[in-house]
Amino acid sequence: MRVAYICTDPGVPVFGRKGSSIHVQAIIRALLRRGMDVELFASRFDGERPSDCGKVRLHALSRPPKGDLAAREQMALAANHDLRVALEAEGPFDLVYERYALWSFAGMEYAQAINVPGMLEVNAPLIEEQAAHRGLADRAGAEAVAGRVFGAATALLAVSDGVATYLETHPAARGRVHVLANGVEPDRFPPDLVPELPREPGSFTIGFVGTLKPWHGLDTLLAAFDTLHECDKGMRLLIVGDGPERETLEVEASTRGLADAVIFMGAVDPARIPGLLASMDVATAPYPALDHFYFSPLKVYEYMAAGVCVVASRVGQLAELIRDDSNGVLYSPGDVEALVVSLRQLRADPERRERLGAAGRATVIGAHTWDSVAARMLELAGVDVEWSS
Repeated sequence: MRVAYICTDPGVPVFGRKGSSIHVQAIIRALLRRGMDVELFASRFDGERPSDCGKVRLHALSRPPKGDLAAREQMALAANHDLRVALEAEGPFDLVYERYALWSFAGMEYAQAINVPGMLEVNAPLIEEQAAHRGLADRAGAEAVAGRVFGAATALLAVSDGVATYLETHPAARGRVHVLANGVEPDRFPPDLVPELPREPGSFTIGFVGTLKPWHGLDTLLAAFDTLHECDKGMRLLIVGDGPERETLEVEASTRGLADAVIFMGAVDPARIPGLLASMDVATAPYPALDHFYFSPLKVYEYMAAGVCVVASRVGQLAELIRDDSNGVLYSPGDVEALVVSLRQLRADPERRERLGAAGRATVIGAHTWDSVAARMLELAGVDVEWSS
């Protein structure tokens, strides 16, 4: 069975280290394990191709150059012609899977034209995101593209209830939206993970993994850590990832006198994530109280798969995935004191940490693997394929 995987988003390097990159690679691996032939059409192939994706044929798509915003948008829109030509030249395909991008509609319309399933993965309300954070010159054009691609897709795969709610407001999508949350690769997180940064006796490591952006709540985490460290010098904070907030956070840590207690790892190869998670006593997702929390945080699924006790704010999908004091700990978003209390209690109770970490691992290994995500997607597509041995 031949599958065309499409990712025209210039912000997603398909072989990179970002969460979006890991998502692309994970879906492709799951399809390969089903014995499918996958061809990848993408605008960015940054990074080294993973060895287990070696059989995937690559097709490079055009990528708008930096410059005038309106001109970039028009070039991205015009690129639909080239994508359609490429699909027709390389096809036919039995299934088309696309990661929704702001200006792309040719993939789903191609699938519709040749009468094969067109599955559209939607990770965020991109129009609102673009307008709020990066700038959008032709909003009407973006809305028109959304109407076309939503209308042509066989099914729309939302990564969270928040994204599904957003999609249901579009008449072209209504009634064909399904929630498929993120997952994990169990083999990456064996029970006997070896810590990359072994803990000193009596120490306690609080961790965070992700892009350092304002909406990840690192200011709350740093404030809570400051309070904890003042009374407990055995505390350390391990921050894995890079992003626009890194310099601000480093300055803040230094100003608070925490430079020696806060470790900024920067961006790391995905292969190192399991060992770094094994270096943590607890892992955090300190999101603030956002008006529209539509994320399906990949990091939280990986925290849980690694058997690390998770402390997360009670927002959006996290409040459903994590059951307080059952498979993790929840606290009120933005409440520094509540976060301090939760972390202090976990510091004092290693047996509770172990119990919650084990329960979290059981939750995601049992119901949130990438293989189960792919199986559900193929079921929605009406495809019956046995697992490859």
